[in-house]
Amino acid sequence: MYDVLIAEDSKPILRNLTMLLETSGLPIRVAATAVNGEEALERFRSQSFDILLTDIRMPKMDGLTLIAEAKKLQPELKAILISSYSDFEYTRKALNLQVSDYLLKPVEKSQLTEVLSNVLERLRAAQPTPASLFRDLVSESGWKALERDPEAVKAASRFLLVRRQPFSGMNALAPEPIRSALSLPPSAIVLQTASGDGVLILGGDDWPRSEADSTASLLEDWRESLQEKGWSVSFAAGLQTAAWNALPEKIREASRLLDDRMLVFRPLAFELTQPLPFSEPSYEEIDRLEDGYAALIQQSEKDRFLLLLSEQLAKWKTTGLRLEELRRFVRRLAASFVSVLESVGSLATAELPGRAERLLELADYETFRSELLAFAEEWLEAIRSSRRKSGQELFHQIDQYLRTNLYSNVAIQDLVDRFHVSPSYISRIVKRHGGQTFVNFYTDLKIAEARRLMEAKPEMLIKEIAEVLCFGDQHYFSKVFKDRTGSSPLEYKSRLQESSETI
Repeated sequence: MYDVLIAEDSKPILRNLTMLLETSGLPIRVAATAVNGEEALERFRSQSFDILLTDIRMPKMDGLTLIAEAKKLQPELKAILISSYSDFEYTRKALNLQVSDYLLKPVEKSQLTEVLSNVLERLRAAQPTPASLFRDLVSESGWKALERDPEAVKAASRFLLVRRQPFSGMNALAPEPIRSALSLPPSAIVLQTASGDGVLILGGDDWPRSEADSTASLLEDWRESLQEKGWSVSFAAGLQTAAWNALPEKIREASRLLDDRMLVFRPLAFELTQPLPFSEPSYEEIDRLEDGYAALIQQSEKDRFLLLLSEQLAKWKTTGLRLEELRRFVRRLAASFVSVLESVGSLATAELPGRAERLLELADYETFRSELLAFAEEWLEAIRSSRRKSGQELFHQIDQYLRTNLYSNVAIQDLVDRFHVSPSYISRIVKRHGGQTFVNFYTDLKIAEARRLMEAKPEMLIKEIAEVLCFGDQHYFSKVFKDRTGSSPLEYKSRLQESSETI
């Protein structure tokens, strides 16, 4: 049923419109009426409506203003204007205000029914389908399955979210094996979660049927059943009856709680309405630990870093470590490596955070532990390597490369590709050790080579020298040469010739 508000200052017309709507046979009801725009707007502030039927000319606030203000409060509102023939052109232009349609006075029942039927069709099309409410929660194939059976979705009133335990050596959970292992009724809907690491079960009033003493023991029975099949999982359940369209938000809450509280080494099972096991995560210890490791990374204390990290990873295996705490530690560790590598000019950092995150997907904790240590050792070596390239040594390498490429046109990006450091780092190194910008430094090397060529090969034309040294044209070369030497190339060659003849 859709709610309509009628705003009309003529009481006879208002009564007639109300009667026409109530006898139209359409799934609508007149939820409120108003005799001017201001009164109608007050209704919108306290009540929700699907359709507004309003006269275009009313005292205190006209229909167009009412529509504009009402849509600010209820953007999905559909508005229908009522006007006389003399206002027709004005009404037609008003359609640009997202007015759904218009009616001409006197309003006839057939005209009203046709216009409202069109508006109702648009309202139905804009309404979410049952499946669409679950679209971000399940895989694409699962969502399409829900689309095919909306009545089954509406019959759902409970859910169970099954999440694979980290480092359990399992492949992704699959819906049908879970259905069989838990002996679910045919009416239960079992779907792959959107993240791919779990299964969502939607059940109706006929599920669960169990003789368990409590919800906690029921969840434990289910978990043990899956454990016997080789699946190590954690549960978040909503077994208290709820409206089907309230389930998606409850499932999102359950997923968030699993994200926050899921343990690495011990399965977790809870029901949303029951007291939650374990407190909210505190990252103080994780952050304190990582701050210490960040300092060791900065100091390149490779042996001490690897020893402490190995001991910490072994220690965590005996504690109630949360998956999110471990994820935060890995992320912050990767960020520390990135920060130090970038500070010494390395560009090889883009893949680092992703590589670190993927370690959490490994089959077992021991593999994760050894891979994280290998990862850390690799990047500590990368930091040492980058630092060896820094300062005077890197400048010497750049200087040698530029001197052997005076007959080319080397750009900073060429040096980036060759030495695997950032453009800004190259600029700083050249400025610090060469005393000037990269462009000026390279240009001075080329001008020195031009002077050598003039002396060693006096037969070469100025134009030829400009071309072989990649200056582009003779005029530009002459200008740069004079800026650097105080004389033009011709003047310089003349002095060289005079000096030679004198000798």
